[in-house]
Amino acid sequence: MSIDEPTGSGRSAHAPRSSDSLRAHDDEAEAGDRLGGDGTEEQHGDETPRRTMRRVLISLGILALVLALVGAGGLWFLTDRYAGNIERVADVFDGLAEETRPAPATPEQAAAAEPVTFLLVGSDTRAELEPGETPDGRSDAIMLARFSADRQHAQLVSIPRDSWVDIPGRGKNKINASYAFGGPTLLIQTVEQLTQVRIDHYVAIDFDGLIQVTDDLGGVDVVVAETTSNGPYTFPAGPNHLDGDQARWYLGQRYGLPGGDFDRVRRQQQYLQSVFAGLFSSNTFTDPGRLDAALLAVTSAVTIDDTLGNTDLLALAYSLRGVRPESIDFFTAPVLGTGMEGPASVVYLDIVACERMWTYLRGDSLAQNAAEFEGESLPDVPR
Repeated sequence: MSIDEPTGSGRSAHAPRSSDSLRAHDDEAEAGDRLGGDGTEEQHGDETPRRTMRRVLISLGILALVLALVGAGGLWFLTDRYAGNIERVADVFDGLAEETRPAPATPEQAAAAEPVTFLLVGSDTRAELEPGETPDGRSDAIMLARFSADRQHAQLVSIPRDSWVDIPGRGKNKINASYAFGGPTLLIQTVEQLTQVRIDHYVAIDFDGLIQVTDDLGGVDVVVAETTSNGPYTFPAGPNHLDGDQARWYLGQRYGLPGGDFDRVRRQQQYLQSVFAGLFSSNTFTDPGRLDAALLAVTSAVTIDDTLGNTDLLALAYSLRGVRPESIDFFTAPVLGTGMEGPASVVYLDIVACERMWTYLRGDSLAQNAAEFEGESLPDVPR
C-alpha cells in the first residue's frame, strides 16, 4: 500500500483527490463563475469581465514575483561572480590631505550624473626586466580614464612613464618613480599635483593577466604600420590577428619601434581598444560562455581601491551601458621631446598643451575638444 493511499473507505481530509474529482471541481467552479447573481447563466460569452480580470491580476502577480526573485538573484549573481572577483587595495586615499586635493570635475553643461575619473596603472608586460629593475617596482603604464557625466563618452590619457615631473616630497624624477617611492598614494598625489584633476578611484591592471582575455575572445585584431619582430614572433605590416602569447610579446616590445616608448604606449591603447571592441562584438554577446570567460578574465586582472564597493561598481558599470568602443578617445599627454637627466633618459611634457588638456578634463569637455589634440590621439595604425 502506498503511504499516500487512504487507510479506510472514507477519504482523508488531506488525501489527494483523483484527477476526475479535480476536473469535476473545476467544472463546477467554472459553471458557478458563469452564473449571474440569480443563478442564471450570463450571456456574455464563456468568461465574465470580472473572471478575466482576476486571471490577469493573478498572472501579473505571479510574473512580478518571478521577476523580483530572478532580478534579486541575478543582481546577487552578477555582483558576486564579477565584481566579487576583483581584488581590492586598501587605504589608497587615506594619506591624502583633502584640503590639498583638486576639486571634483565640474561639467560645463548640467548633467544628471557626475564625471568619474580613474587612475589606471599597468604592471610591466616585458618578458624580461632591465638590469637593476625589480618586479612591480615601478608602474609600466599610467593612464587617466574619464567617464563623462553624460555617461556616453570616455577618454583615456596616457602619461608617459618617463615623464620628468615634480614628486611631492621627493623633488624631480620620472613619474613612475613615485610609485616606487610611495605606492599608489604617492602616485595619485603626483598625478593630481601635475594635472589638478581629481582622482576618484585607483585601478591596477595586470596586463599579463589581462592577456588571457585575448584567448577568451578568440584573439584580437591589430593593424601594424611597419613590420617588427619581438621574441619568437614577427608582426608584419598590416592586419594581425593575435592570440594571447603573441599579444604579450606585441605589447612588451620596446626596441625596434621608431617612437620607442611612445609607440609602446600606443600599442597598449590599441590593445585595450581591440579588447573593448571584442567584448562589445555580437559574437561575444551571443555566446554566453565566451562572454562569461572574458569578464572573469578581465575582473581577475584588475585591482580596485576599496572605496568602490561591489554594488557601486555594478551600478557604475550599468550607468555606462551607453559607452561604445567608438565613443572612447585615446590620447597621450602632449610632450616636447626626450632628454637626459643625469644618467636617465626622460620625457619632457609640453606644459602649455598639457594644461589645455587638463583644463578640458576639469570641465569634462575633452571629448568636445578632441580635435585640438589630433597629434596626441591614437592613430588608426600605430607602429
